[in-house]
Amino acid sequence: MRILPTAALSFCLALPVAAQDRPNTILIMDGSGSMWGQIDGIAKIAIAQDVVTQLLDTLPGEERLGLTVYGHRERGNCTDIETIVAPAEGTRDAIAQAVGGIQPLGKTPMTDAVIAAAEALRYTEDSATVILVSDGVETCNPDPCAAARALEAAAVDFTAHVIGFDVGGDAEATAQMQCIADETGGMFIPASDAGELAAALTTVVEEPEPVAVAMTFTAVIGDDKRLIESPVLWDINQDAGLVAEDVQANPLETELPEGAYVATAYSLELEQTVNVDFVVGASADTQVEAVFEEPALTAVIIAAETVPGGSMFPIGWEGPNDDGDNIQMYPADDDQRYTYVYTDRGNPISMIAPFDPGMYELRYVHRDRDIIGTKLIEVTAVPVGLEAPTEVNAGSDFSVTWTGPDAPGDNVQIGPIGETVYSNYQYTDRGNPVSITAPTTPGTYELRYKFRDQQVIYTQPITVTEVTASITAP
Repeated sequence: MRILPTAALSFCLALPVAAQDRPNTILIMDGSGSMWGQIDGIAKIAIAQDVVTQLLDTLPGEERLGLTVYGHRERGNCTDIETIVAPAEGTRDAIAQAVGGIQPLGKTPMTDAVIAAAEALRYTEDSATVILVSDGVETCNPDPCAAARALEAAAVDFTAHVIGFDVGGDAEATAQMQCIADETGGMFIPASDAGELAAALTTVVEEPEPVAVAMTFTAVIGDDKRLIESPVLWDINQDAGLVAEDVQANPLETELPEGAYVATAYSLELEQTVNVDFVVGASADTQVEAVFEEPALTAVIIAAETVPGGSMFPIGWEGPNDDGDNIQMYPADDDQRYTYVYTDRGNPISMIAPFDPGMYELRYVHRDRDIIGTKLIEVTAVPVGLEAPTEVNAGSDFSVTWTGPDAPGDNVQIGPIGETVYSNYQYTDRGNPVSITAPTTPGTYELRYKFRDQQVIYTQPITVTEVTASITAP
């Protein structure tokens, strides 16, 4: 990924977002008889024709503009509404010519004219804007507010701007025009003369400057939403294109124009990407969080592939070493734990292998709960045996030579055959051979090699004989 320097970041984020195609717009001109009224000795229709013509000269050629006129063909006809120029690029001259030919004549069906213009703009399918210039009260539709409300409810994105030309003394007309604008999210601007009409028309046709909103982007991790301290790269996209690319910061603070965006956060350490859809607006949240998932804990166990049965062997590990972390040993084909050692004992730790040969699994268990690492090892067989007399006198001491793992706790015992009790024992770490004292009761017994004082791994019989004594004296 490419990382931008700070200066490049400022430049990148200061660029305005590429403008979307502006919605199709229809200018609605009032052609009712009242437009023959005069302002400073000039007919309102003449003023409007002159202002609109001058305004058209200032618009870019790609502006998609159309023209609807009402009340210009028949007296007393509420259906006298005509879309003379359909919205398209390059219509300035046609609209100027049509506006110049308007001869005011009839009623004021301004609400139905707005509805007709909206339908011509396919307002239920596309974004649409109408600009209504009217000088009088509605004379056909009984409820302009309800009609505007219905248009807004059915529209994809519909706006009606209304310019009240010389309606300052008509409270009803002003209220109607204000309501049409309010219900559709448009502007109502009164204009009392040519200058104000020109200013009003300029205001509604100019694209407003985008409002920059201060935004903060933060990358966090886990349910507790901890701030990611390692580097985070941000991309910010809008439909119009890339706004920022590979900006390294956390948190990232910048200003963006209103609109819908997607923020993409990439954590170099986690090697994870998180996308967040967000909206910039006056009432939208200015805090954007990219929440990364807690990475799965893993551990590595380092040990020999094979170890002799009963031997002490080292185990290295790489893991979190949190409280309760330990390494456990299980038979590979069984879930009965053999032994375990806590990782806080060191690295490597030492473990005693089981005596029984076979495959075993070493497990790193996090907090004594979750297995996050494993390794298979093979325990190999070791010889075991005892060498001792077949018969010994009751209560006598005799020697036993042993062969076995010699693990901590290994011992040689003598006790009744098939029982767990013993008469005497000796640990193998005392030497080889070891000295055992025979039971005082004659009988058949067994010698045992007991692994770690837990598991008898070898036995052989031994007979304890009665001791006789005689005295020969004079």
